[in-house]
Amino acid sequence: MQPPKWVPFVLACALAVSGATALDALVFRTPWYVSHLESNSTTGLFELVLARELDAQKRNGYNMVVTLGDSRFAYAPRLANQVTAQTGYVFRHAGVAGSDARAWYYMMRDLDPTRRRYRAVVIGMTDYDDEDEAFNPNDDIRALHYVIARLRLGDVLEFANSFDSPALKWEAFRSGIWKGLVFQADLLAFLSHPKARIAEVAFDRHGFEMWTYGYVETDRSMAGLAIDWKTMKATLPPGLNEDQVATVQNALLRNPEPQTGRVAAFRRHWLGKMIDMYRGSPTKIIFLRLPRGPLVRPDNLVHKLTSSVRELAARPNVMLAPEHAFDSLEHPELFRDALHLNREGIARFSPMLAFEIGHMLDQAAPEKAAR
Repeated sequence: MQPPKWVPFVLACALAVSGATALDALVFRTPWYVSHLESNSTTGLFELVLARELDAQKRNGYNMVVTLGDSRFAYAPRLANQVTAQTGYVFRHAGVAGSDARAWYYMMRDLDPTRRRYRAVVIGMTDYDDEDEAFNPNDDIRALHYVIARLRLGDVLEFANSFDSPALKWEAFRSGIWKGLVFQADLLAFLSHPKARIAEVAFDRHGFEMWTYGYVETDRSMAGLAIDWKTMKATLPPGLNEDQVATVQNALLRNPEPQTGRVAAFRRHWLGKMIDMYRGSPTKIIFLRLPRGPLVRPDNLVHKLTSSVRELAARPNVMLAPEHAFDSLEHPELFRDALHLNREGIARFSPMLAFEIGHMLDQAAPEKAAR
């Protein structure tokens, strides 16, 4: 009896899909290719940070504190470690500009597989209260490009379902299965100049620690910035560039949005997953409110309904840094734009951070504090 005519077609399609999946895994699920990604790409930067911090673990003891956050967590581990003799802790930063809690989870999963490599994981938050803005954090597709090299097949469904948009769910799902969809442009560039890529990546990996650890921020400031919060009009100091002006408009003068609870749900899920990952570990999870800006938006501009961070801080092994620990830094002369500390701000913040975290950890370990 002859099989139906559609059977060979289905078998051919199945074989083609299986072959493509196997080839994709052979190329893009190997450490060699991941370690030769374009350094300036989103994925390449994420992988550079991960590799740098894995290497740092070999040079430092177990009294390390790792910090996570986006570009607003602007401090210098080099300056924080100048007071290691007083605090007893070495600070390292595994944050990546533009990243979020979804990316931080995958970073820590592969950076600390034993869940015992750090005395604390410090997570920098812009606010302990949840405020929904115009942008939906669930649909930040940048997360796919940050963590694509870290996604395992078992992660794909949960990761894809973390997006709200059906189109982005599909993009995340198919890219999690066939990573070449994300790496296509990178692969073409690699094949065009393989020797140059290999040499470039080797150079970047060799120098990345020195460049980032020794980085010195600009001394540009927002001194002279003033805002009339009743009229929502800003008085800008002369000489600001387009980026500085844009951050004032987008960060300080933004219109309040309806509070839907999606930021709270996003935080509960991804920060909660990280906390669950460290359950039973001696490592502390510490939430810390970062210096908010050169000027602080009044609380009455929007009614914030929830505080997922405070809820999470009630779990075992989780700590909450004092909310107003860094209010003294919230001045225009200490910020390079409406979001980021400048050189002087970082110089002040870094040791303050080290002492605050050191004090919290000592309080959590009375036997050490007594010595």
